[in-house]
Amino acid sequence: MPINQTVTTTEFARVGTDEPHKSRRKEILTKYPEIKELYGPDIRLLPSILAIAAAQLCLCVYSTQLVWYKWIVLAYSAGGTLTHWLSLGNHELAHNLCFKTTRYNEVLGMIANCAQGLPSFVTFRKYHLDHHYFQGIDEKDVDVPTEWEGKIFNTTFRKIIWVFLQPLFYAIRPLVVRPKPPTIHEAINAATTIGFDLFLWYQYGLKALLFNLCSTLLGMGLHPVAGHFIAEHYTLATGQETYSYYGPLNLVTFNVGYHNEHHDFPRVSGFRLPQVKAIAPEFYDNLHSYESWTGVIYDYIVRPDIGPFSRVKRPDPTANR
Repeated sequence: MPINQTVTTTEFARVGTDEPHKSRRKEILTKYPEIKELYGPDIRLLPSILAIAAAQLCLCVYSTQLVWYKWIVLAYSAGGTLTHWLSLGNHELAHNLCFKTTRYNEVLGMIANCAQGLPSFVTFRKYHLDHHYFQGIDEKDVDVPTEWEGKIFNTTFRKIIWVFLQPLFYAIRPLVVRPKPPTIHEAINAATTIGFDLFLWYQYGLKALLFNLCSTLLGMGLHPVAGHFIAEHYTLATGQETYSYYGPLNLVTFNVGYHNEHHDFPRVSGFRLPQVKAIAPEFYDNLHSYESWTGVIYDYIVRPDIGPFSRVKRPDPTANR
């Protein structure tokens, strides 16, 4: 692939229309009101997250016996998959899809963070809900890259770096674009995760702690399951701003690939999203979708018409009120 091929897309696509999910949700519920029966928490998330966290922590301990190259392979493959699976469990918890009470979902999210090594859940929830409320709106939807990212990461080689550093951009971008006051819950989240990190270090050594951290960072970057970051909203096809993926990696991502369905019905848990598509297939079958997240990452990197600017933006409807 031509490593220095320059991206030809130099600005965001701007539309004057509302995001598509509210209107489609209304249409679907008019025809299929029974979908409302799928709304609400799903307690299956609790044993799932606990089991994934336990598996990751077992790998942390086991990794202390490995030579460095086997340690890296395990951190990328199994560790990266498990920690990313936990991050998508936290995505479910951000929508209160395990318990009815927000506080209980927060506690479970903090437990998941212990098996990721980084305190992220409370801050993620604070910004992620804005992504649903303000999809594509300047300075409100921090899921959209900044102008700076679009201008800097504009060659094939630089896009590889951008994909690899996705966890860094996801962590820092909200704090720069739309800083919000820190909360006591974020402090508790940080204290519990860092406290567990210190325990892991003391009990099993630095190698175990680094395995946890590296698994999380590798799993959020140039990794097959991380392909959903690009697949969800980057406009690899024209005329559409949200895309679903119906491939096998949904099994280790709480069905986050059903992303049109998720934005249409954010109150439906990932376990139940395939039922939404099964009930109302005519609303989704005509939309562009993917069968490979790895293929999406590859296309994003090598296609000169795709880059950080390949997102849809819209004006803030509340700006003149």
